[in-house]
Amino acid sequence: MLRITSLNVNGIRSAFRKGLQPWLEANSPHIVCLQEIKISSDDLTEDLRNPPGYQGFFHHAEKKGYSGVGIYLRDQAASIAEGMDCPEFDREGRILRADWKDFSVISAYLPSGSSGDERQQAKYRFLDHFGDWIDALMQEHRSTGREFVICGDWNIAHKEIDLKNWKGNLKNSGFLPEERQWLTEVFDRRGFVDVFRQLVPDAEQYTWWSNRGQAWAKNVGWRIDYQIATPGLAGKARQASIYKDERFSDHAPLTIDYTW
Repeated sequence: MLRITSLNVNGIRSAFRKGLQPWLEANSPHIVCLQEIKISSDDLTEDLRNPPGYQGFFHHAEKKGYSGVGIYLRDQAASIAEGMDCPEFDREGRILRADWKDFSVISAYLPSGSSGDERQQAKYRFLDHFGDWIDALMQEHRSTGREFVICGDWNIAHKEIDLKNWKGNLKNSGFLPEERQWLTEVFDRRGFVDVFRQLVPDAEQYTWWSNRGQAWAKNVGWRIDYQIATPGLAGKARQASIYKDERFSDHAPLTIDYTW
């Protein structure tokens, strides 16, 4: 069994102060994909870099206290690669890939466009580059049989079922028609699989809640964190869960078990 957890930590130091490390120890995922670590390499303590049982790898943003992704591994990877060969967004620390013999896991943090039109336009530029990058992954999958899973905060709710107040968000970043169509193409044209939805078709399955109002208490959330996999790996998924008993962040850990 291969257990993979993805979590936007909204600051790795904050998440560890709120109890993330004991939770990792209790749940023992083999791979943990982190997003929005908000820390520079120099500020990573040993406890944050390599928690007990794990070796950590990170792609930091150049801007201090911003963005950044990481991966904790129980088993040594053959190689680690940062970025997607796109200087504008690689400077923001948004992509980290770990490879084994015939399997790769990617921690991805897609931009939010909610702060204004300038960042929304940046988000669209990112989606253009990321779409081409995903095409290359699928081409690699088809030519070599390598299985991929892209874990992370995609900052897009795909369908009406994926957020509580969908009618009120039709013109808001994260649920715009162009964003949702782009994600549809990841599944329908590019051939990747939304693994959580394959296992859990139920409504009110959210991974992020605004800190405003009573969003958490009332479960007024969005499902914007995904594990999106090539079909062969998706077919090995057996169980999926969103952990909400504790709060390490404004996002919840998304864990999926695969037979491997």
